[in-house]
Amino acid sequence: MKNAAVSKMFYSIKEVAAVLEENESTLRYWEGEFQDVISPRRNERGVRFYSEKDINDVRLIKYLIRDCGLTFEGARKRLKSNKESAVKQSKVVQYLKHIREELKVLKEALDDVEKKR
Repeated sequence: MKNAAVSKMFYSIKEVAAVLEENESTLRYWEGEFQDVISPRRNERGVRFYSEKDINDVRLIKYLIRDCGLTFEGARKRLKSNKESAVKQSKVVQYLKHIREELKVLKEALDDVEKKR
């Protein structure tokens, strides 16, 4: 997750859902739809544990479905035909979103300075 102060080997579905701003049920559903891509480890009780790779895979699925507006079938085809390109595009979009958030913070700080004048 890289945003976390302490890096862990595995994350719970609740933690992953919070970071990706998705419901846990959505993550479970996507896991069923994309079994060849998303496969978190499970303990003997069936509790899911997501690695960094698993989280990046879910993030890619989210990008294809939410940002690109692809259907599940369209996302599957995209992953089969050109996964590397989709990964690169996803990272660029994620980076641009991060920059946008940083710019918002800077704008708010500048607005506060202007109000104090």
